[in-house]
Amino acid sequence: MKFRFALTAAATVALAACGSTEDASTEAEADTVEIAADEALADIDAQPVEDPAANVDETAPGREDMSPSEEAQIQEAGDNAADTAAAAMDAMSEDTGN
Repeated sequence: MKFRFALTAAATVALAACGSTEDASTEAEADTVEIAADEALADIDAQPVEDPAANVDETAPGREDMSPSEEAQIQEAGDNAADTAAAAMDAMSEDTGN
């Protein structure tokens, strides 16, 4: 028993000696990423430009092209998705209560 205690104490002291001398409250600095990105973009004067046609799908049917049955199917699919999401949230809240 004394041998186990001595071995445990020695291992604890050895692991403590391997620790860093830095203070854990020292703030981390992301110099390697942020500074390099700022330097790379320093010479650029161009501003982003909106492209109004970038997300337009010419082949997508408009709402006026849909029949009432298609609209009902879409509404039902949305309702089913909402019910599934609500059931998932209920299941997650029950799991966290355990």
